[in-house]
Amino acid sequence: MRIGLGFDSHRLVEGRKLVLGGVYIQHEKGLLGHSDADVLVHAIIDSLFGACALGDIGSHFSDKDPAYKDIDSMLLLKKTVEIIEENGFTVGNIDATVIIEKPKLAPYILKMRENLAAVLKTDIHNVSVKAKTNEKLGEVGSGNAAEAMCIALVKTK
Repeated sequence: MRIGLGFDSHRLVEGRKLVLGGVYIQHEKGLLGHSDADVLVHAIIDSLFGACALGDIGSHFSDKDPAYKDIDSMLLLKKTVEIIEENGFTVGNIDATVIIEKPKLAPYILKMRENLAAVLKTDIHNVSVKAKTNEKLGEVGSGNAAEAMCIALVKTK
């Protein structure tokens, strides 16, 4: 077994959709990025690549590559799973936290877990997603950004 740590952050801006864990969430702001900027999925991707010592999200899906412009991050996660499997690994479990001041994410957590488990080819009980605020501190606390962290365990085949 191997463990990897992932982190991502993006600014919240008007005129973008808010997508977390592959779930569209009604909110006046969305995350700014080259792809759909799903911070949760990006943190998961980095944790999986890190656990396998295969680089990071940018080394596989460059934000300079027009092929990834506005791409659904769940497609990137699917490709990530394919890459780690090609390198002899499978997903054990993930434990992720989204840090965002608004909106409250509790109503969306189960759907995020279902989406992620399906793409990760694992049982929903191996996918933990939690949500926290930043207690009004910093850019996240002022509603201008969101962050996500993830720890992933991978197993060798």
